[in-house]
Amino acid sequence: MGDTYVPHAFSHIDAHPQPVRLVNALHRLRSEPFFVSYKQRLRDLLQAQPGQRLLDVGAGTGDAVRELEEATGAVAVACDLSRTMCAEMKHAGVRQVAVADSHLPFKDAVFDGAWADRVLQHVEDPGRALDEMLRVVRPGGRIVVCDPDTATQALNIEDHRLASKILGLRQTSSIRHGTFARRVPGLLTACGLLDVEVEPRTLLVRDKHTVDGTMGIRDWADVFADLGSLDRAEAGHFNALLDDAIESGQFLYSVTYFFTSATMPGARR
Repeated sequence: MGDTYVPHAFSHIDAHPQPVRLVNALHRLRSEPFFVSYKQRLRDLLQAQPGQRLLDVGAGTGDAVRELEEATGAVAVACDLSRTMCAEMKHAGVRQVAVADSHLPFKDAVFDGAWADRVLQHVEDPGRALDEMLRVVRPGGRIVVCDPDTATQALNIEDHRLASKILGLRQTSSIRHGTFARRVPGLLTACGLLDVEVEPRTLLVRDKHTVDGTMGIRDWADVFADLGSLDRAEAGHFNALLDDAIESGQFLYSVTYFFTSATMPGARR
C-alpha cells in the first residue's frame, strides 16, 4: 500500500494521508442494501415531520441529511469534526454545515431531534457527546443513536486464531469505543429520557462484492501491518485465506448494530 496510516482513522480523518479514501468508503456504504434499510429505519425512529429542525451529529458525507430532507420535509443541520467531510458536504449541496467537536456550537433546546449514526464509537468522549445531543434538543424531541458493538463481530476463515486476532485489532486499532453502543440505553434512561427502545440489526457479509468494494475487509490486514500491529507475513496469510474462503463459499463476517431511540422528557410535539 505504501501509505502511512493512523490508528482510529475515522477519529482523525483530516490526519489521514488519503482522506478521500474514507469519504469514498462512506459513499460506497450508502448504496449497500443493508444500509439502505438501516437508514430508512433511522429516519422512522426520528419521527421527523415537515418543517421540523433536526441535527445530524457526525454527518460525514451528508448523504443522510439530504435523504432525510427529501423523505420527510424536515430541515437538517449537519455537523462534523472533520473539515474534509464538511467540505464534501458543502460541495454536495448540504445547506447547513458546521464544524464541531463534542461541544456542539448551538444553544440549548433548539432542535426537534438529533441523531448520531456510527459516530459515538469514534469520538474521544462519547458520553460527553451524548450529553451535548440531549442539551440541544427540545422537550418532546427525539434522540436516535446507532453504532455497532464490535464485540459481536464474527469472522470465518480457516485460521480461527488469526481471525480472532484481526477482529481484536479492529477493536483496538480501528475503533475507539467499540462497545459503547450497549451503554447508550442505560445512559439515556439515567438522564430521564422516555420511550427508550433498543433494536439490534445484524450485518452479514458473504459475497465477494461486499468484501472487496463496500466493507473494505480485504484491506484490514494490510492496514494493521502498516500500523505495525500485525506482521507482514500474517497479513499476507490472512489475505490468502480470505481469498480461499470466498472462493469456497466458507467466508462469513457479521456484526450487530444497536439502534437506540428515546424521547426527551417534557412537552411532546
